[in-house]
Amino acid sequence: MSYPNFTSGLETPVPSLFRVRNNTSPEEVRVPTLTEILILHGILPIEHLDSLMAGDPADESAVRALVESGVISEAQFAKARAAQAGLAFVELLDYPVDRLAVALVPASVCQRHEILPITIEGGRIVLAMVDPGNVFAIDDVRAAAGMQVIPVVAERSDLLAAIGRFHRVDDELSNLTTTMQEESAAVEASTFGVADSIDDDAPIVRFVNLLVSQAIQDKASDIHIEPGEHELRVRYRIDGVLHEMRAAPKSIQNGVISRLKIMSDIDIAERRKPQDGRMSVSHGGRKIDLRVATLPTVWGEKVVMRILDNSNTTMSLRSLSLLERNFQAYQASYSKPYGMILVTGPTGSGKSTTLYTTLNAVAKPEINVITVEDPVEYRMAGINQVQVNPKAGLTFASALRSILRSDPDVVLLGEIRDHETAQIAIEASLTGHLVLSTLHTNDAPSAITRLTEMGIEPFLVGSALDCIVAQRLARRLCDRCKQPAAYSAEQLSQLKFGFDPSLPLPALWQPIGCQSCSKTGYRGRLAIHEVMTVSEDIERLAVARASSAEIGRLARSEGMLTLREDGWEKAKMGLTSVEEILRVVA
Repeated sequence: MSYPNFTSGLETPVPSLFRVRNNTSPEEVRVPTLTEILILHGILPIEHLDSLMAGDPADESAVRALVESGVISEAQFAKARAAQAGLAFVELLDYPVDRLAVALVPASVCQRHEILPITIEGGRIVLAMVDPGNVFAIDDVRAAAGMQVIPVVAERSDLLAAIGRFHRVDDELSNLTTTMQEESAAVEASTFGVADSIDDDAPIVRFVNLLVSQAIQDKASDIHIEPGEHELRVRYRIDGVLHEMRAAPKSIQNGVISRLKIMSDIDIAERRKPQDGRMSVSHGGRKIDLRVATLPTVWGEKVVMRILDNSNTTMSLRSLSLLERNFQAYQASYSKPYGMILVTGPTGSGKSTTLYTTLNAVAKPEINVITVEDPVEYRMAGINQVQVNPKAGLTFASALRSILRSDPDVVLLGEIRDHETAQIAIEASLTGHLVLSTLHTNDAPSAITRLTEMGIEPFLVGSALDCIVAQRLARRLCDRCKQPAAYSAEQLSQLKFGFDPSLPLPALWQPIGCQSCSKTGYRGRLAIHEVMTVSEDIERLAVARASSAEIGRLARSEGMLTLREDGWEKAKMGLTSVEEILRVVA
């Protein structure tokens, strides 16, 4: 595969639209703004033109906002930047990157500046960049490689993926495990103080740091460190599926687990019972929290680390993948000053993300928001968060009873687990508070019967509940490699896929796999929802102690989409596949 001559990109002519005449000199070329380039190429939707032109046309922050809101794509933004700078734009996914060029610049420099050397041309190094105006990055690369630099522009997500591919830590982890095997006698000599006494350059410390760093870079949600009979297995949960990473020798097990316990403020001397802790790391200039849990097994202590990326707390409700009708129903519920909203689903279905995003939407300086959680997963500014501590007598019920005397407007309960907590939460919602919480049920209608089974009076349940959201997470199809899928009308009928036989069959898509999605066909996740608002008719069924099946039938007649129906809609939109919906929804 040939690659373009990047030096020609430096001589790219500027469109004549931007040529201006100066009174004192011959014709000069003015550098166009990003807004002007987007207009010239017909990329900018007309409805967003006024907002951009009203501000500073040279300010790219407004264009960035359009990228974040999905009005223009990241690739369009990158191409506009390349055109503005008169540089070449390169698609890194299809480009044959020269590993010799990559090796000339340290990984730390590439990650810090978001750059990657991709080839050497005419004694000069070609550098893919997100921001071609970053002169500090160019200077660092010139100093590291000892060559002049030819900058080119790449899409940010492509560039970060390429940096991840070419600067993965697998080789370094392999070298570290070899080193640690040689030092295993020293590591295992003492359980106490072994992780305390080693410095930041010790193999154990570097091994643990690399494991965590690679997991964050791979966008994993959990890290599993599992002792076996002969080795220490490491697995990352990425997009809801566990992927096995490089195994480590059994001899380093005690040192790695002790190090993680020290970092998480867990008692390293206690190996007979489960323990919980928390730690924070810095990655890419961001602070990432990890929730750590240990579990004794026959071959040693298993450690599971949940990665809590605080950027989730700044998401907008529009980013939760709610269909428009579901969004309108949910927004109407959380906009009320009182009532109860429940989010249901299994562990790892995104309930906390939905609740925190809702909190982010309702929290204002004039509103007092208090949460009671076990544990506090995401720490948010301006919100009073209470950590449950059963050993000290601070349970969900006792904490909730106390915070109701602290003049709250909005209360978030991490989970309703028992009758006492449910009773106080119900009463709080009936006395002028907006209460958000989670409950473990399979679907939305079952939440009503679950509360009744907890001993709550049915008339209180019907009066307090305003909205119930059942949720699952499905993998999102990779936009770069997905292809149309061929399904017959008979197959769709067997799957109970809703479609009109008199109309053409809906366009559906299937996963293929490419470098961008690590050959899985999926990249990222989206939520599948079942949003049930509690109407007067549903309230009457609740008072009559009707079954969840009866409540569900009435809710569907009132327009509620089931989890599977919501999934089918998102499959029609090309967001996910039929197989993925069948995997996550019964």
